[in-house]
Amino acid sequence: MSFLKKWAGGADLPKDLNLLLIIGGLYALSGALSNTFVNVYLWKQSGRFIDLGIYNLSVVILQVFTFILAGRWAKKMDRTIVLRMGVIFLALFYLTVLIVGEHATSFLFLLGGVLGIGYGFYWLAFNVLTFEITEPHTRDFFNGFMGILGSAGGMIGPIMAGLIISRFDKYFGYTIVFGLSLTLFTIAVILSFYLKRRPAHGNYLFLRVIKERQNNFNWKLVTNAHFFQGLREGTFAFVISIFVFITTGSELALGTYGLVNSGISFLAYFLVSRYIKKNNRKRAILIGGIGLYLSIMLLVFDLSYLKLLMYASLIAICYPLLLVPFISTSYDVIGSGWKAEEMRIEYVVVKELFLNGGRMISLLAFIGSVYIFGVDRSLPYLLLILGAGHTCIYFFIRKVNIKAR
Repeated sequence: MSFLKKWAGGADLPKDLNLLLIIGGLYALSGALSNTFVNVYLWKQSGRFIDLGIYNLSVVILQVFTFILAGRWAKKMDRTIVLRMGVIFLALFYLTVLIVGEHATSFLFLLGGVLGIGYGFYWLAFNVLTFEITEPHTRDFFNGFMGILGSAGGMIGPIMAGLIISRFDKYFGYTIVFGLSLTLFTIAVILSFYLKRRPAHGNYLFLRVIKERQNNFNWKLVTNAHFFQGLREGTFAFVISIFVFITTGSELALGTYGLVNSGISFLAYFLVSRYIKKNNRKRAILIGGIGLYLSIMLLVFDLSYLKLLMYASLIAICYPLLLVPFISTSYDVIGSGWKAEEMRIEYVVVKELFLNGGRMISLLAFIGSVYIFGVDRSLPYLLLILGAGHTCIYFFIRKVNIKAR
């Protein structure tokens, strides 16, 4: 791992940081293999946007409740156990998909619920461990390198899945792909046993940390910014993949879309992790946010596969510019907050509640508008409204001043 140490500017990288990167990489590869195609799998069975909205809403709702529960458990038991539970539930999700097969649309709430529980446990533990394992001088490196691993998985996963699915009739290719994801999560479970035990102590005071927004202006700004992040992510997380499939009718084309997006993203995360530092974080967030909003113009008028590939390329540059400095700033604000060391779990829970609150509002708006006005009439306007979420992040983060705290 000496090349990682050199990449991190010579900083010492503990064993747990390397293990967390590997587990995060396995998660990214598994998600790249299957997550995009789960929505297409459901679309092929149902053909209804509203069903996809219901499925994704159930994921978010269960994720919110699980975050709260996972936070409590993380204060009473080893955080690595919570991480392990998340990976196990994610594996159970793919096992459930394999079991229900072509009847998946009859189990939208079950599938979404199991996935939401997995996300809740996994991301609560992963975020807390990231906060504990990284230091301010390794945080940008870690977030950037996680982005690189996600991009690498995004290059390999979608095109591999697209090739597998396109080579087999009906749904057998999906069975293979979901089985591969199950295998990767099983490996991640095994690796989690090698993480150093990290027990927590003290009372679970996440309501007190919510109220801390009244006392800590930086914390209020960061949580508001995460809400607007979720406002875009809730709908865009699944609509784009369906656009690609509807436009082309091909899972291989969707895999190619993922390859283009992740290939460019890989390079962008590499450059951002090397060159974006504390003094230019806010400027990067502004540029990334503006670029992400402008990219929506490629989706709302005369949609074509070429425009979708252009969209994939543009967001692949803008997301790293926005997310790496934004995530690092969020952790720095938490680290400088009230009883940060003792309340770090509560801070992560509250941050994720605001993020998922934004996703929930986004999905409710999607379901409501599609139900009342129909897809063709409502979706272009909805994308323009919800898509402004990432751009709004800058207007909160620009006021963050950690030294003033």
